[in-house]
Amino acid sequence: MDQDSWLDDDQLAAWVRLAAVMELLPGELDSQLRRDAGLLHFEYFVLAMLSEAPERTLRMTELAALTTATLPRLSHVVRRLEDRGYVRRAPCPGDRRATNATLTEAGWEKVREAAPGHSATVRRLIFDALTPRQVDQLREIAGSVLGHLDPRADKAAVYTRYDGGR
Repeated sequence: MDQDSWLDDDQLAAWVRLAAVMELLPGELDSQLRRDAGLLHFEYFVLAMLSEAPERTLRMTELAALTTATLPRLSHVVRRLEDRGYVRRAPCPGDRRATNATLTEAGWEKVREAAPGHSATVRRLIFDALTPRQVDQLREIAGSVLGHLDPRADKAAVYTRYDGGR
């Protein structure tokens, strides 16, 4: 193996830290949401995306794109949320071959119940450790990496939706 294919010391140090964050953060988010709201992070994310949609309804394919999930994974999660009364599925009125997912009133209440604790956890785990300049740098760094992971910006609607004119 060619030495140029190895990470240098600075790259390795950055990579190991990023990998640790990617491993530790999902468990922390799941733990808080499970304890406080009886949800997994991905379930909360699905409910949150529906809560922001017009009429709290999205086609399953659009919801899959927004959550970067495969349709089989999303269908499984939506079925669980449906069983708990948080989501309702129905054929799309404009295209009977498509299925819409709609956030129910119980689902909306669950989002409203879970959001403050989730936001506080994200703030505590991530943003309390950073200066305002580092928050800007994190956004820029994540944007640069996303540019390589999604060069055609197929998923840009997911990660630019809160940019607010930046």
